[in-house]
Amino acid sequence: MDNNFEFDTIVVGAGHAGCEAALAAARLGKKTLVMATNLDTIGYLACNPSIGGTAKGNIVKEIDALGGEMGVNTDKTLIQLRMLNRGKGPAVHCPRAQVDKYSYHSEMKRTLEKTPNLYLRQAECAEVLHDDKKVTGVRSAQGLTYHAKTVVLATGVYLNSRIIVGDWTNDVGPNGFSNAKHLTKSLVEMGFDVRRFKTGTPARVHARSIDFSKMILQPGDPDMPPFSYLHDSVENNKYDCHLTYTTAETHDIIKSNFHRAPLFSGAIKGTGPRYCPSIEDKVNRFADKERHQIFLEMEGLDTDEIYVQGMSSSMPAEVQYQIYKSIPGMEKVEIMRDAYAIEYDCIDPTALYPSLMYKKLDGLFCAGQINGTSGYEEAAAQGLVAGINAAMYIDGREPLVLKRSDSYIGVLIDDLTTKGTNEPYRMMTSRAEYRLLLRQDNADVRLTEIGRKYGLVSDERYAVFLKKKEETKQINEILEKQIKPKDFKDLFERKGETVINNALKLKDMLRRSNITIKDLQEEYGLFGGFSKQALEQVEIDVKYEGYIAKEKEQIEQFNKMENKKLPDDINYDEISGLRIEARQKLNKIKPQNLGQASRISGVSPADITVLIVYLAQNKKGE
Repeated sequence: MDNNFEFDTIVVGAGHAGCEAALAAARLGKKTLVMATNLDTIGYLACNPSIGGTAKGNIVKEIDALGGEMGVNTDKTLIQLRMLNRGKGPAVHCPRAQVDKYSYHSEMKRTLEKTPNLYLRQAECAEVLHDDKKVTGVRSAQGLTYHAKTVVLATGVYLNSRIIVGDWTNDVGPNGFSNAKHLTKSLVEMGFDVRRFKTGTPARVHARSIDFSKMILQPGDPDMPPFSYLHDSVENNKYDCHLTYTTAETHDIIKSNFHRAPLFSGAIKGTGPRYCPSIEDKVNRFADKERHQIFLEMEGLDTDEIYVQGMSSSMPAEVQYQIYKSIPGMEKVEIMRDAYAIEYDCIDPTALYPSLMYKKLDGLFCAGQINGTSGYEEAAAQGLVAGINAAMYIDGREPLVLKRSDSYIGVLIDDLTTKGTNEPYRMMTSRAEYRLLLRQDNADVRLTEIGRKYGLVSDERYAVFLKKKEETKQINEILEKQIKPKDFKDLFERKGETVINNALKLKDMLRRSNITIKDLQEEYGLFGGFSKQALEQVEIDVKYEGYIAKEKEQIEQFNKMENKKLPDDINYDEISGLRIEARQKLNKIKPQNLGQASRISGVSPADITVLIVYLAQNKKGE
């Protein structure tokens, strides 16, 4: 066989999951092929030209800490950067970047092209090849066979995808790119439970047709830290976004055309995202709301196309004009690309181990929207884990499995593989039990050592981490310094804090709600030369020390359950005391530990008690 057709890993798809999977495998020394229906879809931002957001920003920081590429590429192509939820506690602070979608694609494509061990091929994957026990490669629709030890399916929304605008449909992928017409049949033959999901995107409009004076300016935040820990700073605020709102007229137009909406007429069969509904769905579901937010975001610095966030729709094209023209500032709108819904095939992710490998076929991994998720960030996180674990499988090493207490990535993958999803899954901060510990500012502390262990954190990246670690140590040592009452009296009075007659450590002063580390810096000339990121992390750890300690205690209890292993060969039908539903669910999911078993819908605390007794009697799970 020609060497050009022999690989360690084949990644099917070159979206955000595919890019991270391919880069991870190649950087870990595996000869890797990326197969995409169109190489112009590499790292393509099919929907919003942004990266990050609520919980998603935390995921990007985690990807970066593990050695992934999304944060690096975001910093390279940045237009604007903001921190969401600043008015709330640090547990829900989330960075969000507006990026140049065309530069993001070209920079990611260039990164893949320049990576050793990585090969690109424009072709449609039609079939996964296997010997009933493990994968052996793939066959393209063009008739070529590629052999591999592992395959990562990262097909995004391209499987049998169909675009819908009113009564008009087209069997294509996002933005008119070719879809994947053949692979679903192969998935069904391999035993996957295939389902149909739906998502959508708003119209793109011409900037010259918008009256921005009728809208509210949305500038980026000054002095925002970059997404990637590799970068000290980034150029921010190259372009401002704008905010406007729907009106009563908007809602009336939508309501009067409900009968023409594919979402309500039955033309759309797929299940849509609960947390990112179309504008017609929002008007229908939230009839009491007088208006909805609309954000206008530039698609790139070299184009006048603007993305109208909050206006996803599948309404007929002529109705879309009526809707958009009813919005303040958009009365003369020029629509360049219609809003549309897109349906696609995906799988039941409970068919996967937490490593993202298919339970019925060794060496086959699935990542991204094929697993029922929505969003670039969720996809990239899964791709990174799948790529690492494809390499671990080849090397005969233990897979990377992140816990819910480790990261949002751990929460995401555990939710998918344990609970499954009946709709496009979106990560939110509320899904994480330990979100005060899973903050965006400390992802490097939580995950860099793990990434280093698995070989993906470079020497350069690790040196940056060690430097920050040393900085936080030195800052904490400085905070142990005692300050006499006369030396903090003025500061406390200015800040509205009660003055006491006892000396205080700087750390105790920082615990006061009105005192910040910047106040201490300015008052006593401290912390010169330390990075803003290190100072921020220490300040949060000090101010929330009591809450953090409680979460750590909860995690200790959580880890006791996670450490009780459940052997793969358990036949739950033979364990007396388990309810029938529990047996069925446990046999299907095959949880790897008691903690995962306890999170399966239909498995009760009484069932877990039965399993604990079973493990003790059989001396298993240790």
